[in-house]
Amino acid sequence: MNKIYPSAAAALEGIVRDGQLLAVGGFGLCGIPEALIDALRDTGAKNLTVISNNAGVDGFGLGKLLETRQIKKMISSYVGENKEFERQYLAGELELEFTPQGTLAEKLRAGGAGIPAFYTRTGVGTIVADGKELREFDGHTYVMERALLPEVSLVKAHRADKSGNLQFRFTARNFNPAVAMAGKICVVEVEEIVETGAMEPDSVHLPGIYVHRIVHNPHPEKRIEKRTITVQTEKTGA
Repeated sequence: MNKIYPSAAAALEGIVRDGQLLAVGGFGLCGIPEALIDALRDTGAKNLTVISNNAGVDGFGLGKLLETRQIKKMISSYVGENKEFERQYLAGELELEFTPQGTLAEKLRAGGAGIPAFYTRTGVGTIVADGKELREFDGHTYVMERALLPEVSLVKAHRADKSGNLQFRFTARNFNPAVAMAGKICVVEVEEIVETGAMEPDSVHLPGIYVHRIVHNPHPEKRIEKRTITVQTEKTGA
């Protein structure tokens, strides 16, 4: 089976529609599938529910889909870098299912592992637990969290072979493996594509069984979320 598609637009053709539940990898702007996000915007699909640790920044990443009003609901952990997100949420124009970061990671991991739900102490006694089942184990109260099963997952990896086996680069791995495993259809954007067998088996971070479509994007922008510069001044003696 040929998993390689000529463009991000071609890779999303026939699998994206209005009202879908999607998951997008990345942490801040690190390891986000830039080309696939742009292609998703260009499909015009609307009323989307998007699972992602964050919602990009204004004008970049998922922030582009907020600007075009294609996202109806976010299932996220960190949303503090996007003014348009804040404006829409406070105006009642955007739904938010606020999810603790570790819980979000586990909800995705559980989805990929075929586990329908799990119990955690995180969020007990807060709005995170509102409307959810509570149970006591060993004298402690736990909240039940349901797994996440997105219809489509958009993922960024550094390298793929033609069978879809993936390698991630440093911290850009972040949420991407869990997002890939959870999705019913997984589309991956990579900087390098090599022949099947070119990667040592022990160096494969995610097996190709989870990957359905691959897009080659050799020169992503890789924008830095916040650039901090320290200026040192030379001291001279008297």
